[in-house]
Amino acid sequence: MRIHLPENIKYMKTISFRKLLPTAALLLAFLSCTTLEEEVLDESLTGTGQAEIVSGSIAPVYGMLRQVWLHTVNFGLQEVASDEAILPYRGGTDWFDGGKFIAVHQHLMTPTNSLVGDSWTYITLSLSRAVAAEEQLGLEVENGNSNAQNPLYEMVAIKAYLNMLAMDNWGLVFRKDRSDQQSEILRGQEAVDYLESELLSVVNLISSSNGPGRMNKHAVEALLARLYLNSAVYRDPYGTPNFRPEDMDKVIEYTNNIINGGYALSPEYFDLFNDDNNSNPEIIFSLDQRGVLQTEHSRWQYWSISGDQVPRPEFPSTRGTDAVAATPDFIQSWYDAYGDVDPADADARFFQENTIIPENLRDLTGVNPTNDEDHFYTVEATEFEMDRGILRNIIWGPRKDGNGNIMTDENGKVKIYPVINRRSSGADIRYVDHTFQVDFTNEGSLHNTGHRFSKYQFSRTAPNCCSNSSVDIVLIRLGEIYLMRAEAKLRKGDNAGALADVNTLRTSRNARPEQTPAPLNSIDLDILFRESGFELYWEGLRRVNQIRFGKYEDSWTEKNDSDVNKRLFPIPQQAIDGASNIPGFLVQNPGY
Repeated sequence: MRIHLPENIKYMKTISFRKLLPTAALLLAFLSCTTLEEEVLDESLTGTGQAEIVSGSIAPVYGMLRQVWLHTVNFGLQEVASDEAILPYRGGTDWFDGGKFIAVHQHLMTPTNSLVGDSWTYITLSLSRAVAAEEQLGLEVENGNSNAQNPLYEMVAIKAYLNMLAMDNWGLVFRKDRSDQQSEILRGQEAVDYLESELLSVVNLISSSNGPGRMNKHAVEALLARLYLNSAVYRDPYGTPNFRPEDMDKVIEYTNNIINGGYALSPEYFDLFNDDNNSNPEIIFSLDQRGVLQTEHSRWQYWSISGDQVPRPEFPSTRGTDAVAATPDFIQSWYDAYGDVDPADADARFFQENTIIPENLRDLTGVNPTNDEDHFYTVEATEFEMDRGILRNIIWGPRKDGNGNIMTDENGKVKIYPVINRRSSGADIRYVDHTFQVDFTNEGSLHNTGHRFSKYQFSRTAPNCCSNSSVDIVLIRLGEIYLMRAEAKLRKGDNAGALADVNTLRTSRNARPEQTPAPLNSIDLDILFRESGFELYWEGLRRVNQIRFGKYEDSWTEKNDSDVNKRLFPIPQQAIDGASNIPGFLVQNPGY
């Protein structure tokens, strides 16, 4: 019996994988007909024979997604370009990196910006791997290996997912199904049609039982919902989006399928980002980092955390990096929403207190780092847990002695003190105080400035918590699905339906009843945009949402550029140079 193949898939030859390729080679490998002679990565899943061929084809593709979503690759690009996050030149010593983060935040990037360039490199490399895997699996199916059928559908879906990232960033997609083909660059409606056809070709064929670490039916439906919701922007990235009713109907159709598909909103919001989140019933698609994969990254965890904070006393050498902070504008949106009530008391998504400071130690009046030897409490090393959500003001944590050892009491319990600022304080020793204000001035750029994102748990099961993690990186979850459906309903005039979806989402975060967000009384696009920020912050989605809601040309801290051309990033100069032998193949985006 012949195994069914989507009509748009044909196969010519096999390709294996090399661990690292120079940038020019990556570009040519994906854009042109180059055949790659590479060795297989040590990323295969368990199995022998046909199963090993299948796992050896798909594992390098899923594995490379971790590189795409590194803090200094696509995650940083999305966050720092938005009104959610800012990364100054910390203390005049850290995180300048050629000015790439500052330029992206101010929307003043150029085609040589390496944050943009690295995102292009890893997205196109991942696409190259997906094409190769698709080709290999197609041959396996043709040769009767039925185990390759569903992984083949997964690779078609992953290609579409990666192409949607390229569409979000540069307004283009790459159509390529075989390694001996030259990629075809598609933009606008052609790109939307291609993405739609790819996803529709597998949505009713792909398994619905794959776990969140693999593409499954509901993940494909989520991508279709994203595609239809953003298609107005994709068709005309520089104009005023025309949200077609038929597109919104499709968003509602696919989000309905997912909402009725067995997923459940997590009562404790921060359980979504804990060590055991692979089994959380809200998560639809994630980067699986368990077991042998726990050597994978925890950059989303530690990138924003103070460099003077030790997140896990079991690993004394670990610390944060004092990088990205929340913009005052983003934090102010929480204050404006809740008025006289502190958002930490009103919304379980804003803050979870895990470092429980005894009442008699909370008042630091007259206490400072030079005379606080007795101002501590103790916990077992494995019981110390950082606060989660938005970290503000003075923070507490373990302290080291002069030999770099974690300070403990006579029973071996860890002493927890106010954390001393050793990175920017100079001669004036003081505590780390995550101030509201952070900007590009000398004072605003000090290591302590800005409230911090502490959304992900520092892993208890990985070898250390700052290079490695067992916490899955969440890419698609049910909370976003409810927001997409609410937006589609609102854009069709169904305010009541949109309000019901948003209130379902808000009131579901009820594990801490006193902090459960109250239902809203009304909804409009501005309120919905605000709600998307409260629900999805630090998940790499803010920039795309800003563009769709017409907020990307607004001004915020240290950003005043209002050029609509900056909705898309420049195509990296290295890519244009690499394709210079094909006249007109890669055309720079307007404004660069």
